[in-house]
Amino acid sequence: MKIADSTVLVTGANRGLGKALVEEALRRGANRVYAGARQPFAHADRRVTPLILDVTNAVQISEAVERIGALDILINNAGISLQSDLSDRAALERLLAVNLFGTYDVTQAFLPVLARSRSAIVNVLSLASLAAVPFDSLYSISKAAAFSLSQSVRALLAGQGVRVHIVLPGPIDTDMARGLDISKASPESTARAILDGVEREDEEIFPDPMSEAIAEAWRGGAVKALQRQFAAYVEQTPVKPKAAHPSVCG
Repeated sequence: MKIADSTVLVTGANRGLGKALVEEALRRGANRVYAGARQPFAHADRRVTPLILDVTNAVQISEAVERIGALDILINNAGISLQSDLSDRAALERLLAVNLFGTYDVTQAFLPVLARSRSAIVNVLSLASLAAVPFDSLYSISKAAAFSLSQSVRALLAGQGVRVHIVLPGPIDTDMARGLDISKASPESTARAILDGVEREDEEIFPDPMSEAIAEAWRGGAVKALQRQFAAYVEQTPVKPKAAHPSVCG
């Protein structure tokens, strides 16, 4: 999958990693970059089309689908971290609304567009998807759920020529990680590594020194092998949608 001459949508695109992904896609020769954000913003490059897109807003998602029409690469980057206590259910629901259901809803809405040609979905998650970060446990829960979603979507869409890339970064020097007194990768270097991984067609992308340290072990490990085994079941026995049960539909 080449970025050059492609049409790309980046959610959460007005700052941090999202902004860096927009700039990196442009640097690699993207034909059109749709930059989704909750607030209006402008961009000097004529190839960029800003979109008002809150991934928790069904109307805005629908309007984005109507406006875009054709799409090669969907980058689900929008996400939040609240660093709330594990007992804060309301915070967990907010995190799930963005980090899980936002990714789910945007992906589902654009599937008809993506399935028209060879395309890619890039879900920006976190190393916290693989191992919970205790001081940010609710964020870890939401990203672990999005990781499972991404694996399922990958297996189910493989037969339609849609690739699903899972990005598993460590800390990035953005507003989200501002309070962490640890080594952080720059948004720019992370964006470069992500799009390198997309062009190489890596299933999992480890875009920074912390994440890259576990990449080899992950790719050759038992969990990745089990993931491939489960995905093979879909190839052997395609899953057909079940009819809704009358008692559920009323």
